[in-house]
Amino acid sequence: MAPKPTKAEKKIAYDAKLCKLLEEYTQILVVNADNVGSNQLQNIRSGLRGDSIVLMGKNTMMKRSVRMHAESTGNDVYLSLIPLLVGNVGLIFTKGDLKEVSEEVAKYKVGAPARVGLVAPIDVVVPPGNTGLDPSQTSFFQVLNIPTKINKGTVEIITPVELIKKGDKVGSSEAALLSKLGIRPFSYGLVVLSVYDNGSVFSPEVLDLTEDDLVEKFAVGVSMVTALSLAISYPTLAAAPHMFINAYKNVLAVAVETEYSFPQADKVKEYLKDPSKFAVAAVAAPAAAAGGAPAAAAKEEEKKEEPAEESDDDMGFSLFD
Repeated sequence: MAPKPTKAEKKIAYDAKLCKLLEEYTQILVVNADNVGSNQLQNIRSGLRGDSIVLMGKNTMMKRSVRMHAESTGNDVYLSLIPLLVGNVGLIFTKGDLKEVSEEVAKYKVGAPARVGLVAPIDVVVPPGNTGLDPSQTSFFQVLNIPTKINKGTVEIITPVELIKKGDKVGSSEAALLSKLGIRPFSYGLVVLSVYDNGSVFSPEVLDLTEDDLVEKFAVGVSMVTALSLAISYPTLAAAPHMFINAYKNVLAVAVETEYSFPQADKVKEYLKDPSKFAVAAVAAPAAAAGGAPAAAAKEEEKKEEPAEESDDDMGFSLFD
């Protein structure tokens, strides 16, 4: 039988494993593991097996290993992980798509009852309807100010009631009532807190951005740069087209009011001297379009008539010539 490793040997092995993972993987998800059981964690490890590895451990050990690895390799990008190792957290090293891995982790949430003293992660609302409890249980509802009535020998809740608000601690009465109603309001699993990607750290909400979202945000940024550039008369690539158009309008206004002219202004001046040309130009355009249609129709008819003439000629020959 192999001797049981000592604490020092376990620390050395853990440090070596963490350093090896840091060298091998450039993408890490920092996850919160509050209220996650060992069986649930084992299922998550199995689900991610192949391109991801889940590593749990004490924060002090992880910080020490990361710091020593950064010093030994001279690569300071690993130091950005240290501020993230706060609370009951773990690390998921992955080579896969970060969004897909995050979605896979979220699948392994398990329902849990409301225990006394637990901080509610969400609002808990008790729906209206028959509870199946006998009338002697009405004291629970009265303590919590839940309106009820007796219907067919059982207690029935009349209206939906917000029993616990998000962030509040679960009391003994609330926990007992939810247990009697068979309601498991909470669900727990690994929650992604931060994303580390080759030295960069960002929020997991970034993973939900689509290409359309990026294009929209880029367009908003360009419009803001354009507005600022036009306001302070500072030329930029985004504002250049607007500046050229505005300059053209200003020069055109000067040309119209004075004797000065240039080729682009001559036609405008001509229309202003004889406004009737506006009407002529407006009528000419539809006429040209309408005139083109009969010509095209005539060409189509000619094409159709040509095969008919050839067939007439063929009919002039006898089968016995």
